[in-house]
Amino acid sequence: MKPFTGLLLLILLFVYSCKKDSFITSSDAEISFSSDTLFYDTVFSTVGSVTKFIRIFNNNDQKLKLASVEIAGGSSSPFRINVDGTPGNANNLEILPNDSLYVFVSVQVNQSSQDLPFIIQDSIRIRFNGTERYVQLQAWGQNAVFLRNHIVTGNETWTNEKPYVILERLIVNKDAKLTISRGSRIYFHANAPLLVDGTLEIRGDKADSLRVILQGDRLDDPYRNYPGAWPGIYLRKDSHDNLVEYAVIKNAYQGIVADELSGNGLPKLLLNQSIIQNCFDAGIIGIHSDIRATNTLVANCGKNIILAFGGRYEFNHLTNVGYSNAFIAHKSPVISITNVYEDAGAVFVGDLNASFVNCIFWGEDGLVKDEVVVRKEGNSLFAVKFENSIWKVNSPPAGITSAAMKNQDPLFNLVETDKRLYDFRLKDNSPAISAGKSTGLLLDLDGNARKPIPDAGAYERQ
Repeated sequence: MKPFTGLLLLILLFVYSCKKDSFITSSDAEISFSSDTLFYDTVFSTVGSVTKFIRIFNNNDQKLKLASVEIAGGSSSPFRINVDGTPGNANNLEILPNDSLYVFVSVQVNQSSQDLPFIIQDSIRIRFNGTERYVQLQAWGQNAVFLRNHIVTGNETWTNEKPYVILERLIVNKDAKLTISRGSRIYFHANAPLLVDGTLEIRGDKADSLRVILQGDRLDDPYRNYPGAWPGIYLRKDSHDNLVEYAVIKNAYQGIVADELSGNGLPKLLLNQSIIQNCFDAGIIGIHSDIRATNTLVANCGKNIILAFGGRYEFNHLTNVGYSNAFIAHKSPVISITNVYEDAGAVFVGDLNASFVNCIFWGEDGLVKDEVVVRKEGNSLFAVKFENSIWKVNSPPAGITSAAMKNQDPLFNLVETDKRLYDFRLKDNSPAISAGKSTGLLLDLDGNARKPIPDAGAYERQ
């Protein structure tokens, strides 16, 4: 290398190094953001949201000094920031050439006189080189009735004026009754089960806005559809005369567990016109219990329905389906029925009487061969009957009575509603159409009229 060429190269390297170590001061300096808006779905008053973040990129070949990164609304804003590990607004921040820094943002909603959702807005203001840039912040906030370790000791009625947020647990005492009126929204924290020793009465209505919704209290993405977001509803040994009507129970660990028969000879649970879906372990568990269900959809749970240790069960117009989605892989039968209860190696059997009329038992192709599994042990009463239904079975289960059954794809509409949580209404050419028999039910799950010869499943094709 010639001396002159080497000297020129050293000079260029020196100049480039100095440039990288110097600050760009032009107002035309280029910065960009990983997102120009952070949006938070419904955040309940006084409950902090999930923390989200943006990245601020220095798109220049020189260092950039940010004079300030701050919440534009000041200290009264419900939004809070943390800039690269430092809480609160930050000043004189350096970003290396073609590098970035993180800004973490959370929001907490204060009480308001409004009962309906309300929009909260602010922005992050970034100042540098005499110019300003903004990242927008938006959140829906809502007032709610917050109950921590709440115990119902008498007759209590909840209305739809405000949503209820349950922290730690909700208990309905023996000889007490909780009535939940139509249109109510009940949100449960991750550690908050609904434990019923008395009576639970949920009375929704057929309009979507009037159904009673029970789900977890994380409504922001990606958590809004996570299964196992809350423990579920447990109708314990002493519980009796429970009614769940026009309800949606979703994203629980176990949707409804009914334990033991009621002491008064009446059904433990009447379940009508309701949806149980996306529960991590199971949608319905009956343990030597008594459940009467009509026009019910149980969908996309780890194990949709488990009936164990015998009991009395009547399901009429049930759609019981399992399709893998973004959260749960369909690996187990949609219904398992047995008169057995096993504990520490010991096997106990109980009398079983179960009837399924006008039902659909189906799952995603190729994953589970027999969607209906029945197991009998011992010599106790064992009567299991299926009529006018569609099921997916490789071999019909032994020890049962069945009539007018079809082993055909029911041809669901399968419109994707959210993260493959499907619409399970029927297509026009479904074999479930007019496959049922009249049992006196006049309406379907949507509240629509049934035909004289009804369709199998929870929905009547309109």
